[in-house]
Amino acid sequence: MNTKHRVLIVGCGDLGMRIATLLLKHSDVQCWGLRRKIPDKSPDTRFEWIAADISHPESLGAIPQNVTDIVYCAAPGERTEHAYRSVYLSGLQAVTQVLDKTVLKRIVFVSSTAVYGDHGDAWIDESTPTEPKAFNGRILLETEKWLELFGQAHPMIKTINARLSGIYGPGRNYLIERIRNGLASAPNDLTHWVNRIHIEDAASAIVHLLYLQDPASLYLVTDSTPLPMRTLYEEIAKLTGAPTPRVGQPPESVGSKRLRNQRLIDSGYVFKWPDSRIGHAALLSS
Repeated sequence: MNTKHRVLIVGCGDLGMRIATLLLKHSDVQCWGLRRKIPDKSPDTRFEWIAADISHPESLGAIPQNVTDIVYCAAPGERTEHAYRSVYLSGLQAVTQVLDKTVLKRIVFVSSTAVYGDHGDAWIDESTPTEPKAFNGRILLETEKWLELFGQAHPMIKTINARLSGIYGPGRNYLIERIRNGLASAPNDLTHWVNRIHIEDAASAIVHLLYLQDPASLYLVTDSTPLPMRTLYEEIAKLTGAPTPRVGQPPESVGSKRLRNQRLIDSGYVFKWPDSRIGHAALLSS
C-alpha cells in the first residue's frame, strides 16, 4: 500500500476522530491517534491507537518514526496555566523531539482565536496584532511562535498555525443548554462580536490544510458570519423556544472579535456551514 501521508493526530478526541475519518477516505493515508485512554476498537485497518500522555515525554516511545504529518489538536483536562503549558507548548515540543525530522513534512497546530483578545467592532484577520486577555491565549500564542521558529530551523517541514473560533456541533450543547435554561446573558447593544465554527467544518478545514499545495503559515478557521453576541443568543433562544436572554456583560475572558476568514476561502476551502444560525438550526432539528 502506497501511504503518501502517515498522519499522527495528537489529542485524538472528537475533533481528531472526525479528521481521521475524513483522511481515511483517501487511499494514500495511514493514521495514528494518540491519547491517554484509548477505545477498544479502531475505525479502520489503516488507523492505530497510541496510548500516551504528552505531559509525560517518557510515554511517547511508541510513536512511529515514519510519521510525515502531525495534527496537534490536544486539549488540557483543566483550565489552569500549568495544564495549558504542559499540553500545548511542552507537549508539542516533546512530540516533535521524538520524531524523525528527515521524514516529517507538515505540522498543523490547532490553536485558538483567544490569542487576539478584545478588538471591539474592528475586523480581524491574520495580520491583526495579537493581544491575549488571559493565560490561555498567551500560552497558545507562545506555542505558535515556538512552532514558527521550529519551522524556520527545519525548512523542509511546513508548519501551520490554525486559529479556530468557538466550536459547536453534535455533543457540544453547553451554550444551547444555558440559553434554554435561562442562564445565559448578552449585551443589549450589537457591538460585542462572537465567532463560531461547526465541528464538521473545523475537521474538514484541517484536512484541507494538510493537503494544500502551498499553504501559508497561519489561518483563521472560522465561519463566514461573525455575529453580535445578542443576535446569536436570541436566534438560539428562538430555535429552542427559550425566553429572550437577559441583558448582561460577556465573560471578562471573552473579548469582542469580528473575524475575517478570507485567507482560508482564498485557499479554496468551501464551508458547509458558513453561518452558525443555520448550523444551529440544523443541529437542533436533528
